[in-house]
Amino acid sequence: MRLNDTEKDIRREIESWQHADSSMVGQAMNWAMRPVDWAVDQVAPPELVDRVSDGIQQFLSTLNDASEWTYDSDDIIELAREKGLPAETVGDLRSQPIDDLDELARSHFQQNTILAALGGGGTGMGGAALIAADIPLLFTINLRLIQQIGACYGFPLRGPMFRPLVLSIFNVAASGGREARNEALREVSVAAAAFANNLEYKGRTSGTFRDQNRHIPREIAKTLAGRKLGQTVPLAGAAVGAGVNYWFTSETADAAFMCCRAMYLDWKERL
Repeated sequence: MRLNDTEKDIRREIESWQHADSSMVGQAMNWAMRPVDWAVDQVAPPELVDRVSDGIQQFLSTLNDASEWTYDSDDIIELAREKGLPAETVGDLRSQPIDDLDELARSHFQQNTILAALGGGGTGMGGAALIAADIPLLFTINLRLIQQIGACYGFPLRGPMFRPLVLSIFNVAASGGREARNEALREVSVAAAAFANNLEYKGRTSGTFRDQNRHIPREIAKTLAGRKLGQTVPLAGAAVGAGVNYWFTSETADAAFMCCRAMYLDWKERL
């Protein structure tokens, strides 16, 4: 099915995002974290660095085992109806105009970024002792956010089979790099083809990607661990915890938003 003019404009917007430098939020975070990164190098013992990194990798590895995740599809349907979008199931939303679905998806951004920031600020006051508690909370919020945004476009991303797609979005959020965006959009294309043909999504099948997929949790952990360790810096822990969680959740929202819009467009073009 051909895209209309609005959808073609959104396709160009996604392509611009794909090839752009890191977001303004990401650039600001990189600048703000420079003195914190230096302080972490001075005060964080190697065993704490390893423990935080291992905690992130361990949580991401559980995505293999999760049979049901954290969002309630009924909430998405109810909110859609409040916005005048008739739907009985999440899949029904695919028949709605994308600009209406964009509004529905954006409505989930603020509540999740604020919730993550509050969690990071609260655990940040406990320094190193509470970092371990903050990591699963942060990823649970962000996993739910990805699912909520996917559902807004009619794609119920439930179950461990969607791990490759979820990890690719997390990788974009953590790194902000163009290669991560390229990989995420390739994964999106595979998912869109599965939805369009009523097939089970299994992720990309190339050996190269499977090997890389095993390394993605390690790369996400490597990027995020240094930021989270800023919570151990005396007097700065709460502010750093809130800021890091806000940054990561904002980047997750942006990456999921662009990827799910791309999935909607790819799906439509395959009909």
